[in-house]
Amino acid sequence: MRAIPSILCGWLLAAGLACAAAQEASLPPAAVPAPTPVAPAAETAGEPAPAPAPAETARLTRPDLEAWLDGFLPYALDAGDVAGAVVVVVKDGEVLLQKGYGYADLAARAPVDPEHTLFRPGSVSKLFTWTAVMQLVEQGRLDLDADVNQYLDFEIPARDGVPATLRQVMTHTTGMEEQIRALITARAEELVPLGDALKRWVPERIHVPGTTPAYSNYATALAGYIVERVSGEPFDDYVERHLFRPLGMARSSFRQPLPAPLLAGMSKGYAKASDGEPKPYEFISLAPAGSLASTGADMARFMIAHLQGGAYGDGRILRAETARAMHSTGQASVGPLNRMMLGFYETTLNGHRAISHGGDTQWFHSDLQLFPDDGIGVFVSMNSSGRDGATGHIRYALSRGFADRYLPGPPAAPKRVAEDEAKRYAREIAGTYVSSRRPESSFLSLANLLGPVKVVANEDGTIGVNLALGPSGAPKRWRQIEPYLWQDTASSDRLAAEVVDGRVTRFSLEPYAPIMLFERLSAWAALAPLLLAASLAILLLTVVAWPVSALVRRYYGVPYRLAGADARAHRWVRIAALLVLLSIGSVLGLVVAMLGNLELTGPGSDGPIVALRLFATVVLPLGAAVAVWNAWQVLRGRRRLLAKLWALLIALACLFLLWIGIAHHVVGFGAYY
Repeated sequence: MRAIPSILCGWLLAAGLACAAAQEASLPPAAVPAPTPVAPAAETAGEPAPAPAPAETARLTRPDLEAWLDGFLPYALDAGDVAGAVVVVVKDGEVLLQKGYGYADLAARAPVDPEHTLFRPGSVSKLFTWTAVMQLVEQGRLDLDADVNQYLDFEIPARDGVPATLRQVMTHTTGMEEQIRALITARAEELVPLGDALKRWVPERIHVPGTTPAYSNYATALAGYIVERVSGEPFDDYVERHLFRPLGMARSSFRQPLPAPLLAGMSKGYAKASDGEPKPYEFISLAPAGSLASTGADMARFMIAHLQGGAYGDGRILRAETARAMHSTGQASVGPLNRMMLGFYETTLNGHRAISHGGDTQWFHSDLQLFPDDGIGVFVSMNSSGRDGATGHIRYALSRGFADRYLPGPPAAPKRVAEDEAKRYAREIAGTYVSSRRPESSFLSLANLLGPVKVVANEDGTIGVNLALGPSGAPKRWRQIEPYLWQDTASSDRLAAEVVDGRVTRFSLEPYAPIMLFERLSAWAALAPLLLAASLAILLLTVVAWPVSALVRRYYGVPYRLAGADARAHRWVRIAALLVLLSIGSVLGLVVAMLGNLELTGPGSDGPIVALRLFATVVLPLGAAVAVWNAWQVLRGRRRLLAKLWALLIALACLFLLWIGIAHHVVGFGAYY
């Protein structure tokens, strides 16, 4: 689960919570990238691997690390309005440091205990699901490149004749659209068995398989269901028997509700520490995608197992070669940007190969990062959403600060591009884009209109992206270092564009590159949000002008001058404008509310959703018909030019909103999204 909780709606990271960077001025259309072994990032980029920095590595001792964390985290949590956090660092098969900060329960003033306090790591849960898949792969019971339908009791439709495979699932390249109905709820009674949750609505595959990263909770849950069916064990039982037990993870569970002994140690979740109001336990309908509850100490065991070739103490969860395959088999995103491994994101820092996974529920925010070549793992989890995206900034600063302090690389040689050239490339990439991780076949696709991704060319030749904000809240500035490749001026993060027939068609940027990219919208689609706002404004002014004009006539004693068909059209078009405005406005309001409060995505909202869609199905076509009839009446009559122009605008607005209703699936029936 990646923020806005990744298990939630990450396409709005693209508002949210992006493949080949050209070495030449243009590139041919990209072929389907084949999965390939990935070398350490520095070698992948065509540079030699950095020499070790023994002085800095030697600095990584418990006293130094604890002093550094004590100087960073308490202040960061307080500034971010976060109640508590747990941090665990492992090195060379041992726990170097595990420590709690702040409170697990504000009212009881109960401190975070890394051994006993459970946190919700969100989509970090997926790493356990992927590990379970790979256990069955090494046993020969699953094939990563086989059609998943051979393992299912329902069908995942092919896309362009290409079936979905587990390799696509693990690299988020099945092409599936976003799905969030009933993703998170506070009501245990709303949970349904995993198979039922998957069968009730299969997301459409909106991208060519294997070509486009688009993070998918549904696909991950599908993998968990396959584990369940092939192993013959319920998913919760399988994970406990084959992962938790060998690693000694006695205080971890995917079960919902959480067993009472573990629930007693569960940290409370908060919106903000200053609110002090604990939130209900979150239930995840697609459990394999994010329902884990675990302690910092247990997560240390899992990290050590992956860093040591699948073994922890006397327990083993993977063969060494299987673990290596998970960590090093990559699926390209855009150009040289970090890739998606088999379940892990590549997040290489300072030339040190790194793989990771982040996770967010509504209240808990976590990150797990491994440096396989250095034998180091870092896990952090926080129990509050905090102020203004604070948890995201804290995680980012923690991982970058840790790497810069303990795993530095050689200084990068500055790369300069002539200012005129930089400005030309900036103009080429500037435009409006949409995230590959998005809903498309449901009414929730309206969210794509509300949060387009914009790339702007700055006067100094740098570019800005409205979704990539720095800690100050201002967009980061990206400076070009190669053709169609940019770097953040304040970090080593890169942004790359893909070019087809001399035109930038899509781009991505780190750290999003492994799980999503951003596709350029057509001129018409880019204009749609503005036309939507203009259409709603026209109808709103029409509705407001109706009673205002009546009051003005009454005040001045001016008679109503229209009669016959003109009078009927005048009255009916205002009624139509009101109903169309209510229809589209209500659905847009519901979408915004749902994205802000996931409780509204539960079954309890099905009735209102169905009612609003049926209302739109009746009102939008009738409203457009009435508006066109009114325009015809006014244009053929002797009304003033302003009246004719306004009648035409009302008709165009209603016709455009009818198109919006059809294109974005507001018109119709049902409550799956």
